[in-house]
Amino acid sequence: MVKYMLLNCLFLCLLASCGDAQEIVVEPPVLEQNSCPGTITGATPVGENEVLIWSDEFETSGNPCNDNWLYDIGNGSGGWGNNESQYYTRENAIVQDNVLKIKAKKETYRGYSYTSSRMKTQNKFSFTYGRVEVRAKLPSGGGTWPGIWMLGDDITTVGWPGCGEIDIMEHRGNNQGVTSSAIHMAAGYGNTPFVHERDRVSDVSTNFHTYGIDWTKDKIDFTVDGFVHYTYSPANKTNSNWPFNKPQFIILNVAMGGSLGGAIDPAFAESSMEIDYVRVYQ
Repeated sequence: MVKYMLLNCLFLCLLASCGDAQEIVVEPPVLEQNSCPGTITGATPVGENEVLIWSDEFETSGNPCNDNWLYDIGNGSGGWGNNESQYYTRENAIVQDNVLKIKAKKETYRGYSYTSSRMKTQNKFSFTYGRVEVRAKLPSGGGTWPGIWMLGDDITTVGWPGCGEIDIMEHRGNNQGVTSSAIHMAAGYGNTPFVHERDRVSDVSTNFHTYGIDWTKDKIDFTVDGFVHYTYSPANKTNSNWPFNKPQFIILNVAMGGSLGGAIDPAFAESSMEIDYVRVYQ
């Protein structure tokens, strides 16, 4: 999600060190999932983004799997660089009925009027090139700002936007039904020109849709329910416009207000982004 500023990047540096992509373990041909979802045992990528190498299916009720997820806690620097209004906690992310729920709530907590959660695979799992699919139902309400997105592992060394950011899906409750995808890097960031909004869809907060990317060395296709709605593919790739040849990690969150979320409806009480699964193929 937009828009990490330098101070926020320094804050992240204090939280975690640079993560490396997990090693793919080659086992006998029968594929099994670890007891805690994550890297798929026996998965051998063939470079076509069709082999499932990592997933979280959220099949165990309670806290999300610690082997897969870390959390950003608090309000960051300058509202995570976006003037966001929520305080992030671990407790606002919970698995119920085989679905991850990231809950944004109106409540007073540590001096803030809203709470939510932001979870990430940083230092747990990252990858270079692949197909990502996240089946999700989005929150509703003015001021909600859910995101399914990615950042480069090297954010802790090169900072943002040099690390590169891939926004798989963002949605504004103040523009209900319009989801967008975007790219941020040195060649364009913040109010980036590399963004595409889809036509309004009436049921994004009442039904599940699958948001994803198909990322190769040549391009990034952004998809919804398998249909490509935006492609980023610079003809002449440089460090400025293509930092996307290095590992990235996955982030799931619901912000409140801020530069993209906008004004928060005074009547807002609570809403959740529900996620059925997160899957990565190579």
